[in-house]
Amino acid sequence: MIHDSGIVFLTVFCVKPAGENMKSFEMDYLVLVNKENRIPDHWEENLETVCFINSQGEEVEVEKCAYEHYQKLKEALEKEGILVDLDSAWRSVSLQQEIMDRFCEESGEDYVQRFVAAPGYSEHHTGLALDLYLIIEGNAEYYDEEMTQYAGMWKAIHEKLTDYGFIIRYPEGKESITGYSYEPWHIRYVGSAKTAEEIMRKGLTLEEYLNRLPATDVTPPSM
Repeated sequence: MIHDSGIVFLTVFCVKPAGENMKSFEMDYLVLVNKENRIPDHWEENLETVCFINSQGEEVEVEKCAYEHYQKLKEALEKEGILVDLDSAWRSVSLQQEIMDRFCEESGEDYVQRFVAAPGYSEHHTGLALDLYLIIEGNAEYYDEEMTQYAGMWKAIHEKLTDYGFIIRYPEGKESITGYSYEPWHIRYVGSAKTAEEIMRKGLTLEEYLNRLPATDVTPPSM
């Protein structure tokens, strides 16, 4: 399919064999995965996902319902002249280990503690966490330092999130709860517009909404 922007997107449904625990598996769109809460058992093997190729030619995999609502969000933003795409969504535990090892070598342990989740404790394992990137004048802006300069654009994006069941997962000023610095590009599907609106309107983190605050302050180390 070719969008008005001229960028080609290929979408193909992933087909995964059902896990042996499929009958007992229930999709929980409010599942909490953070520095203190690991991905539930049997989640990866039973997750129903969609695969597609982004504008950079990279394969991205997303939980099926989250993908459907992301597409609606994307289309609404395009009508306002804002082009976004997905840099990352679902990640396996093994891939998270590779990412952690690479960033530790390239950027150091402080950076990893601030921005990179430990394998098994990344929200990306759920398939419900989506990292957006911007397309500005035909160019992909997906590095953190590049994207942060578009504060006005992120504000416009954030204002539409709840209509499609998404929230900002790591809000500014909530580092002691989430354990991560503010990431305007990291959004999370929570299953319904009503739930998303309540969380965002009250300025809550997912931890606060679920009344599952960390046992101790998890503020990431300063850079």
